[in-house]
Amino acid sequence: MTLDRLWAGWRSTYIDEVANAEPSDAGCVFCGLAAAPDDDGQVLARGPLTFAMLNLYPYTSGHLMVAPLRHVGDLEALTTDEAGELMELTRRATVAVKAAYQPDGMNVGMNLGRAAGAGVPGHLHVHVLPRWVGDTNFMTSVAEARVLPEPLTRSFERLGASWPAEPPGP
Repeated sequence: MTLDRLWAGWRSTYIDEVANAEPSDAGCVFCGLAAAPDDDGQVLARGPLTFAMLNLYPYTSGHLMVAPLRHVGDLEALTTDEAGELMELTRRATVAVKAAYQPDGMNVGMNLGRAAGAGVPGHLHVHVLPRWVGDTNFMTSVAEARVLPEPLTRSFERLGASWPAEPPGP
């Protein structure tokens, strides 16, 4: 099996600009959401130290994120309590996504740092998204576009209705 390569030389300008840009914590989207009212249509759940929100640029319907309330970009900078609550809220998010969407699988993960793909490198967050067999199609592969079958308002309703009131247990 060989690996095909598609060359896009024009991307080097963008990469150079991003790699050399100074990260700014001013105007952090997650800090803004953390301070927003609960009825904003994006925040799904809150804990004392973390919160869960819809991704406004989802890979699939039901794509959400979990983040600490505190502005922190490095996993090792979380307190033990923040790390524990982040994982618990992520676990509850998977329960909600599975109940709302019945996916074939799930992606749960973090991109830490700009080089790893973090869009907001100064405020770490966990992605939780449902996946289905064959959910990558020609639009994603060829047109760099995603076709989502429902509006974000419907995703918010479905996930909110499926969010577990209590942490899932055995």
